Amino acid sequence: MSGGTSVRLDPYEVALLRGGPRAAVTVAALALHLGGRVDAGRPGRIRATGVAGAAGVTEVAGAAGVAGAAGVAGAAPDEDAGSHGLPRDTPPALDALPAAIHSVVQRPSSVAELEVRPEVRETLSGLRTGLVAAGMLRSLPPRRTLAARRALRALRDGRPLPVGRKGLSTDEILMAVALYGEPALSAPAARFALRAGLIARAEVADQGFHRRSPRGGGTGGAMYSCGGGDGGGSD
Repeated sequence: MSGGTSVRLDPYEVALLRGGPRAAVTVAALALHLGGRVDAGRPGRIRATGVAGAAGVTEVAGAAGVAGAAGVAGAAPDEDAGSHGLPRDTPPALDALPAAIHSVVQRPSSVAELEVRPEVRETLSGLRTGLVAAGMLRSLPPRRTLAARRALRALRDGRPLPVGRKGLSTDEILMAVALYGEPALSAPAARFALRAGLIARAEVADQGFHRRSPRGGGTGGAMYSCGGGDGGGSD
């Protein structure tokens, strides 16, 4: 989230506002998957695959709204640097939430397990604190503000639910999942989402049947009451 006259929300903040911690963890796991960092392990589990190549991870870091090369900002590229000014074999840094999750899934974990890990909980708490400071959340009880509902509505107005992955950048995919949850998640990464337990039910189009994910999957329910939906209620 950036400052200034208007608040710009990154996909993890949007997901947290819309659907609570489970939604934010889901978007972060998808970002890692699209960058080649994680894959589905045993049914309902997410596991690390190792560090992706610089190009793939750059896409995820940019989509998360974080300057992945911040640690070397301003440094002149040398002859061993890639197109992003980094050594060719050095992937840029991940955003805080994907980084926390990636550190945990060195041992395969379910989404429910990720939510309660101290590293992830601390990062989610930091996101909440930022949203409270920006006037998007009330802390007690956790509740979206009118400004948050308007922001989510404006984002949805400018980004309709995609019907497929074709033509979408990683940034657009992550924001769509942050805004719409499971319906958007099924389009770009149905197999991963189903096997990793991110969604409760998905259609595998090329096989023409449905499968159920293990218990404990899915994007979860919203933790924030909004008093009658994103577009209604009083504050």
